[in-house]
Amino acid sequence: MITRNLERPLRSLAAQMPVVAVTGPRQSGKTTLCRSVFPSKPYVSLELLDVREFARRDPRGFLEEHRDGAILDEAQNAPDLFSYLQVDVDERPEPGRFVLTGSQHFGLSESISQSLAGRVALLYLLPPSLDELSRFPEPPPDLLTTLWKGAYPRIFDRDLDAGRWLADYVSTYVQRDVRQVRNVTDLHAFTAFLRLTAGRTATELHLSGMGGDAGISHNTARSWLSVLESSFIAFRLPPWHRNLRKRAVKAPKIHFFDSGLACHLLGIREPHQLRHHPLRGAIFESWVAAEMYKSRANAALEPDLFHLRDDRGPEVDVILDAGSDVTAVECKAGATVAPDFFAGLEALRTRVERELPHVSLACRLVYGGEQGQRRGSVRVVPWRDVADFSR
Repeated sequence: MITRNLERPLRSLAAQMPVVAVTGPRQSGKTTLCRSVFPSKPYVSLELLDVREFARRDPRGFLEEHRDGAILDEAQNAPDLFSYLQVDVDERPEPGRFVLTGSQHFGLSESISQSLAGRVALLYLLPPSLDELSRFPEPPPDLLTTLWKGAYPRIFDRDLDAGRWLADYVSTYVQRDVRQVRNVTDLHAFTAFLRLTAGRTATELHLSGMGGDAGISHNTARSWLSVLESSFIAFRLPPWHRNLRKRAVKAPKIHFFDSGLACHLLGIREPHQLRHHPLRGAIFESWVAAEMYKSRANAALEPDLFHLRDDRGPEVDVILDAGSDVTAVECKAGATVAPDFFAGLEALRTRVERELPHVSLACRLVYGGEQGQRRGSVRVVPWRDVADFSR
């Protein structure tokens, strides 16, 4: 077990709110984190059928049994409990009484929004970031291994074969989680769509094209993509506008949260196969975007991440918009810095200086090499320092 970066926000919010909820993908470490941060709280798993039935059939009795609070794992399995929990915490609003966890973002969030609004702090725990992975006894030694293994903690905590574990994860995800979603009835077609989406990581999202390639309708593709998002398999980066006068392309980009899962779905069975793989650059870009997303989530902040591609203007992979401070990040998997790596960042700086003089723009190039440097106004960041985006 390693110390997770979300631990501090979790402790802080539990000292302020009566309920704290931690959601994220399966096997991201939610239960381990909550039990280690709150070791004195009773742990109650609503995955267990008898416990779930108790919570559903006698919610008042269930909460009375845990009147001093508890960790309620997979809380979305008893959605009717939330209404009774609302009354309970209103009567006894002591901070940190209940800690909820859930793997299905949509189910947990829907229950929270309906019953616990204003009474709960919602946090997201994703698979460990690169700096968290470094705390394991044997972290990945190089970039290709880092991309190929991904970041699910059980692989590193138990020194498991990453390829075998990820194959089992996909089977479990499709057979268990997806079956619980009403709008997925053809699991074979959904698995094909999942692999197709992995092949589109770090590209602009065009649902009609994806649906056509997968042999499904546009509406089905949209619905299935929402399944991937709600279960933290993939996420979108919206286009960045910020009042730039020229018309921006409106399509978001799609990224996989875990590069190892993307590699497995693409049939990449060994790290060295990535070296000359045509999607190495896309996988690296998604990895950088996911690391930035994790950094924000681990600080209990909104992602605020975007991408930019103009019809005839600059293209930038990831933009972190923090109001008057904007960080533009270009991602290059190569280990050698080339002059053309900076074209998009330099074009963006010119436009921002001309059209958004009140914005402070920091430019970063994250690449697959080992040495940090500065090229003009651009800070070149080696992949190992991806978490360090200080201005």
